[in-house]
Amino acid sequence: MNSLLFQHHLLQTRRQFFGTGGLRMGGLALAAMAGSNAFGPSVAQAAMEPASARVHPPLAGLPHFAPKAKSIIYLHMNGGPSQIDMWDYKPSLGEQFDKDLPDSIRNGQRITTMTSGQARFPVASSKFKFEQHGQSQRWVSELLPYTAKIVDELAVVKTVHTNAINHDPACTFVMTGNEVPGKASLGSWLAYGLGSESDNLPAFVVLTPTWSASAAAQALFTRMWSSGFLPTRYAGVALRTGGDPVLYLPNPEGVTTADRRAMLDALGQLNQQRFAELHDPEIQTRIAQYEMAFRMQSSVPDLVDLSKEPKSVLDLYGPDVTTPGTFAASTLLARRMVERGVRVVQLLHRGWDQHGNIAGDLPAQCRDIDQASAALIMDLKQRGLLDSTLIVWGGEFGRTVYCQGKLTKENYGRDHHPKCFTMWMAGGGIQGGVEYGHTDDFSYNIVENPVHVNDLNATIMHCMGIDHERFAFPFQGLDQRLTGVEHQRIIKEILSV
Repeated sequence: MNSLLFQHHLLQTRRQFFGTGGLRMGGLALAAMAGSNAFGPSVAQAAMEPASARVHPPLAGLPHFAPKAKSIIYLHMNGGPSQIDMWDYKPSLGEQFDKDLPDSIRNGQRITTMTSGQARFPVASSKFKFEQHGQSQRWVSELLPYTAKIVDELAVVKTVHTNAINHDPACTFVMTGNEVPGKASLGSWLAYGLGSESDNLPAFVVLTPTWSASAAAQALFTRMWSSGFLPTRYAGVALRTGGDPVLYLPNPEGVTTADRRAMLDALGQLNQQRFAELHDPEIQTRIAQYEMAFRMQSSVPDLVDLSKEPKSVLDLYGPDVTTPGTFAASTLLARRMVERGVRVVQLLHRGWDQHGNIAGDLPAQCRDIDQASAALIMDLKQRGLLDSTLIVWGGEFGRTVYCQGKLTKENYGRDHHPKCFTMWMAGGGIQGGVEYGHTDDFSYNIVENPVHVNDLNATIMHCMGIDHERFAFPFQGLDQRLTGVEHQRIIKEILSV
């Protein structure tokens, strides 16, 4: 008897035995149907595969119903963009400037330690002008002149709220549906359930563009694109903003593509032998990742080469588009990825944590993202891809109406505010030109149509053809779901017919 295998099985729980047993049968069936090695085809085999063969197949039974969107681009403004200065227009606040926020508005609600010690909470009305735009007559800040031009494509949700008041748990919550680390991210859930139409790129790709705010930005944690308890092959693959998009992707000098193929085939056989001994699904993940890296050696250089994009498209995204790592360059890459069948693209733009110097930092951040965000929607639309691509824009929370630190007419700061903030959605499954939810005159409390973060996640799932209540993964004795165990609702009022 193989003593190593015997010891491994002794350490298995009953649940692990039956769980991995199902994986073994599925793997054998998949290998039999594919008629190829379980660790993936060689170059010659790939050329002979039928068109229906997919590197990232969906789970059986998914999608649950015909999806409106086939892919998603999630534009996350890390740090908490100020809804009062960008979207949630409150003209009466000018009369309240430098007056104390009424106790009846705050109502004893929790605030952060960064402002809890202030002697007073003076109201800071926005210094930026708002105008109405589009057929929808949507109020938009002067900070977003390009987004204002496409506002009729957007569903603006003004009453998003979250549980967390600090960045790390709030970012973890908006991306995984839970403040506790270790859960699977939205992108990983979608990659796991729906797979991808791309055979040469990962199903879930992450970009972390540069930012212009002068203040130090909050750290990004990989848990925002982690697969958590799902197999690690569904984690997001982060592309670098400078130099080679993926380290060590090119072959070393003197190593040919044929050499690399032969090495991977030999390594795959060794890994298969190990898998036969231990039946560890992570070994299969490792094999799949090696194979994907091989495919990316040719697909990634083509992906990031913008030289074939027409000048009209480059001009649409603005002057920063040819600078690697900028938000503009990243949004154009996102469009090129969904064109190539990538399921999920996540952009995380830092620098939105403006506790002070709103007058300097917020305009800089908006210049980073405004033209490129609008261009992304226009570019997708003119290519016939907007109806099949869901765009989501937002942060982990909003900002307070009261000032943090010194208040003047020309400058002020704002603290974290989880009770209400603005996000927008566009594209696949979303009705353009609508506004949902209303806040009070201080943009502090919700007065109509609250939207929990997990309501938003349930709506995203719905647009992608998934019933969030039926999409679960067994872990730690629970059927884990992105939207948690509490009831969440789909925001039907913003959906297209």
